[in-house]
Amino acid sequence: MPLRNINDLEKLKKINAALVSRVERSMDQQGNAFSLFQTAISLENRVRTRTEELHSTLRRLEQSNIDLSAAKENAELANLSKTRFLAAASHDVLQPLNAAHLSVSALAEVQTSDEGKKLVRQVERSLETMEDLLRTLLDISKLDAGVVQPDIGDVSLEMLFSSLRSDFLPVAELKGLTLKFRPVNAVVRSDRTLLRRILQNILSNALRYTRSGGVLVGTRHRGDTIRIDVADTGCGIPDDQREAVFEEFHRGTFPTDAGLAGGGLGLGLAIVRRIAAALGHPVTFSSKVGHGTIFHIDVPVGIGASVDAIASSADMERPRGYGLFGTKVLLVENDVEVLQAMTSLLERWQCLVRPATSTDAALDMLGDTDWVPDIVIADQHLDGGDLGTTTIAEVRDYLSRAVPALIVTADGSEAVAKAARAAGIELMRKPLKPAQLRALLAHLLA
Repeated sequence: MPLRNINDLEKLKKINAALVSRVERSMDQQGNAFSLFQTAISLENRVRTRTEELHSTLRRLEQSNIDLSAAKENAELANLSKTRFLAAASHDVLQPLNAAHLSVSALAEVQTSDEGKKLVRQVERSLETMEDLLRTLLDISKLDAGVVQPDIGDVSLEMLFSSLRSDFLPVAELKGLTLKFRPVNAVVRSDRTLLRRILQNILSNALRYTRSGGVLVGTRHRGDTIRIDVADTGCGIPDDQREAVFEEFHRGTFPTDAGLAGGGLGLGLAIVRRIAAALGHPVTFSSKVGHGTIFHIDVPVGIGASVDAIASSADMERPRGYGLFGTKVLLVENDVEVLQAMTSLLERWQCLVRPATSTDAALDMLGDTDWVPDIVIADQHLDGGDLGTTTIAEVRDYLSRAVPALIVTADGSEAVAKAARAAGIELMRKPLKPAQLRALLAHLLA
């Protein structure tokens, strides 16, 4: 019906309202569509931006991985170089020191005047101090480089304490101090050499910083762990030095009335912390200034050998005091100074020495059928790439018997120790202690 034919005002209002409502709905729909369109565009832009950021992050991560891989490779090469340097330093630095030790020991035996003997003792003390410093610095470097691999096994604490008592009792008595070890029938899981190093460093510090009283070493069972306590009545450690005492070259401060003499290299506890970390043995301490300090070392309980079995084995290995008079020694050493010094020392002990500098030279010494060596002493690293262990093997093969043998080397690597053990050869590290060398020779020849 045309609008002009509609006369009813109410109908016109309804029609108008319907038209307005339809127009409004249409506008709302268009508005919603436009809003959705804008939202879609915005989302697309945000997705594109985030995608670009993700790609950029992935590229940076990839580059970081490349950089980390390169850094790791460089670190491994640096660590390998450091290990090689340590091996070279151990040999090249300690080699002349060994020659000096041997020469001074030979010199000491020919001194007749008190002044001469006094000067020899001074030189010996200086050499020992130098050796301690070099060995400790090399040990720290090796521990930091991660090249020290503990040889974990069952360790008898009674035997370990007995050994430490023998070493430190004269030091304590000289200072007028007591040194007591509580009896212990226990076996722990550790590296005997490294655990002994921890205890001897702590004991050395305890005696150094104690004026009166003494030191007590004992143990306590704590479940699967044995706690070793080293208690002293020394000057104590202030709270502000609790971490500093483990730093290199840190020496404790002495009270003005303590009456204690300085000394030491300030490296003992630095070594203790590193060895303890390598072994996984927590080391802690409690201390009170003016009253003393107690160090605690927590070590796992042993799982295998009995104390009696270990002690029995040790008794069999205990050297006996036989003399060296007339002993025939084949000495193989490529360093001329060390060769001369060692020859001089052995001859002072009434040994008959034939020196050689290589495997071929050593075998040439055996051409005389009237001269058969009682023992072979060889350096591990000889001229021309020869190895002492190989030289000894060829000498034994030539003689058709397992002649007693000793490797004397400045190479502290585990590989050399394993090679010596596998061949049934004793091993000593340079610089040598003449008294220890003589005792070992007497044991091998017994």
